[in-house]
Order: sequence, then C-alpha cells, then structure tokens
Amino acid sequence: MGKSDTTSVNRKADIVSAAIEVFSELGYYRATTAQVAKRANISQPYVFRFFATKEQLLLTAIEVSWTRVIESFRKIVETAPSETLEQLLIQEYEGIQMKHQNEMFLQLQAQCIREEAIQEAMREGFKQVREMVLKAFYNAGIANPEERTMLFLARGMLCNVAVAIEMPELMKR
Repeated sequence: MGKSDTTSVNRKADIVSAAIEVFSELGYYRATTAQVAKRANISQPYVFRFFATKEQLLLTAIEVSWTRVIESFRKIVETAPSETLEQLLIQEYEGIQMKHQNEMFLQLQAQCIREEAIQEAMREGFKQVREMVLKAFYNAGIANPEERTMLFLARGMLCNVAVAIEMPELMKR
C-alpha cells in the first residue's frame, strides 16, 4: 500500500471516528456532514469523496461499531474455558462499553431510525452477535443456551440504556 493509499485509509477512518462522535452527541438527524468534517479537521467536500451520503457514513459507522463487538467476542469465544465463557463475554462487553461509549450510543440511536438500510445494518449486527453467542453457549454446554443467549443480549441492551441515562443501578447483578 502506497503512502497515498495509507493516507486515504487513515482519512476515511478519521471521518468515521468523527462521525461516530458527532452522531452519538447530536443524533443522526441533527448532525451534519459539515460538523463531521470540522471534527475530523477536513473540508466537507472531502467527506463526500469517501461517502456519497450522510446515510452511507452512518452505515459505515454502524458497521465499525458492530465489527468491534463481533471481533472482540470472537476472541473470547475462541479462547475462553467453557465454565467462564459467559462471564468473560460480559466483561468484554463492559470493557467495550467503557472504551467505546460513543459507538454504543450510536447503536442505541440507530435502533430507532426507520430507514430500511439502517434497520438492516442493525439486524445484521444483532444477528451475527446472537448466532456467535448461541453457538458458543451450545458448544460450552451451557444449560438453556437459547434463553441464556436472549438474557445475555438483553443485559447488554439494558447496560447501554443504563449508561446512556446515567443510571448505573440498572446494571447491578
């Protein structure tokens, strides 16, 4: 990869990172590509060099956030002993939530956006996480894997809400 290619990849990543911040702070509908550009310290036309629409930028940001969760969970699933699998997945998600809070806020908001492409991106992310966790719970011999998977996902959703509304008592075990 040449210097120009590396610069483009880095710039694209900078734009996506800025978009995650701006969208999570202002909401998708209130945020503008001009605000994203300003946060990324670039011009607005440069944003459109990589993303034809604000929706495409949001879809990429959603993909980045799901990829982080999926790859982090995959590492746990591949290495965790069966008896600690669920607890390690919970701890991993709590760590993601702390380090990448804006991505979790972005996902929370995206769940309520009615555009079909955005709904599909959210369905796909949840589907991948659900399938991975369910398969891991089956393979680990966890009792009632379907129910445990549902509870695992529900706990994650409740934790996102608890962080968003600053109500940590919702996360107490």
